[in-house]
Amino acid sequence: MRVNSRSLIYANNIKKMGQVRLLIICISLLSCVSTNAQLKWNSRYQAYIDQYKDLAISQMLKYNIPASITLAQGLLESGAGMSELAIKGNNHFGIKCHDWTGKTIHYDDDERGECFRKYKNVLESYEDHSKFLLRPRYSKLFTLRRTNYKGWANGLKSCGYATSPTYAKNLIELIELYKLYQYDSASKYDKFIVDHTGIPGAFSHEIYSNNNNYYLIVRSGDTFRSLAKETHISYRKLAKYNERDKKDVLIEGERIYLKQKQKKAAKTYKKRPHIVNDGESMYSIAQYYGIRLESLYKMNHLSPYYTIKVGDKLRVR
Repeated sequence: MRVNSRSLIYANNIKKMGQVRLLIICISLLSCVSTNAQLKWNSRYQAYIDQYKDLAISQMLKYNIPASITLAQGLLESGAGMSELAIKGNNHFGIKCHDWTGKTIHYDDDERGECFRKYKNVLESYEDHSKFLLRPRYSKLFTLRRTNYKGWANGLKSCGYATSPTYAKNLIELIELYKLYQYDSASKYDKFIVDHTGIPGAFSHEIYSNNNNYYLIVRSGDTFRSLAKETHISYRKLAKYNERDKKDVLIEGERIYLKQKQKKAAKTYKKRPHIVNDGESMYSIAQYYGIRLESLYKMNHLSPYYTIKVGDKLRVR
């Protein structure tokens, strides 16, 4: 069977057009994937920021390293404090053992079983991170303004802090998504949280930060009186701060705040309503965000007798 040359050329053109269309579709799909891969706000990351922002600010005022950079590196390197290095070694910045005489921990990174520094507490990790950046290798960074977080992020990458080609981009995205640059202009920090957050032995309980307040997690057998002895805050005040009766039995796992709670949640929760989950109450939600129960009812125009349902949307700011 003879094939007409014009027909063959036409068929080839059709084939090429199909390949071009397929290529365009693939490019479009990759573009969509890239867009969808953009960072999204994460409550665990925000909790890390709330807990360690004062620590980052204190390091900034001491060593002139932008708090935004310290927090972004801590988030990225430690997975918001949930990495194996952070949990087992209090290492929040992925600093390896070079020139280190302290305790160590081994972890698979660029190579198997690499040696990393192990710290007594989170404060020691933050302090060592600051001193690590004082090395001559990073000296050019200190010619930049403290508010130039993009310059610092790109400078860290060019100085060889990390091997990832997207390291600077990742830091900048974190800083801008969580508005970490706001801390670069801070002139003071909360000494209480710096002295006690993540430092074993300061208190029997670990102290956490949330919404310009501090809280601890109740253990089995805790009472307002026993917590008062530990925190040096009267048990009557502790009960009042948490909108409870001083004789109430405390439940293991619940939060107890050490100062009076705010009327609204942190600014980051603006236009981010809380979706009620199974087992939650108005009180447990108020405690989670560190806000007063009365304020939570008022913000949502609800009667104190209203019973919330799974799926309800509640304003918290």
